[in-house]
Amino acid sequence: MSNSQPPLVRISRNLSRNVGSEKFAAPISYVYNPLQYARAPHEQYLSRYGNGPKQVVFVGMNPGPFGMAQTGVPFGEVSLVRDWMGITGKVGRPDPEHPKRRIEGFECKRSEVSGARLWGWAKARFATADHFFERFFVANYCPLVFMEESGRNFTPDKLPASERETLFAHCDRALLALVEQLSPQRVIGVGAFAQKAAMRALAGTNVQIGTILHPSPASPVANRGWAEQAEKQLVEQGVELP
Repeated sequence: MSNSQPPLVRISRNLSRNVGSEKFAAPISYVYNPLQYARAPHEQYLSRYGNGPKQVVFVGMNPGPFGMAQTGVPFGEVSLVRDWMGITGKVGRPDPEHPKRRIEGFECKRSEVSGARLWGWAKARFATADHFFERFFVANYCPLVFMEESGRNFTPDKLPASERETLFAHCDRALLALVEQLSPQRVIGVGAFAQKAAMRALAGTNVQIGTILHPSPASPVANRGWAEQAEKQLVEQGVELP
């Protein structure tokens, strides 16, 4: 692998190879890896906005079916990735692909509510993507999308211990490598799972680890003004906002 690649691209490709060899039992029937089939926009995101150092790195759990699964960008609501970040690119298809969970890339018309909230907040607060990414970066802990036979989303926190152990070890190493490159003062888990993952992966470092409310529409609390609550949590943790 060429050393001329940006560091985050190297980290991403290593992670993609490592997790791509893992096997998962029922009820998981489909596993999508957007680091592979959406590599072009994903690496465009890393190359354009992943140049350190950063003050804060936000970490999510894993790709949403209508966000990063479609665009390759964490929390990647299509319109905000394309129109606000200026990222596009060819998106292929996972193999096998669930007939009810097609990958349409930037043609996807479904909204990723979590991504619309997170990136919508960033746009409202920082105006331009360049302004936001001067100090902040957003990553996902686990790059894989898991689905049951029905097409129902299956989150990695529900994996059995035997499958979690190896997968999470790969993800821990990748997150540590990313943080070493970006040298943030703080890593903020978007939700409790991501905070715990960051605490495990970054144990022994001097990075401060915190959390904010996850913007999922499945959370009744997040549905009552997520942006305002998240901002309050960030300020309480010492994060300066414009």
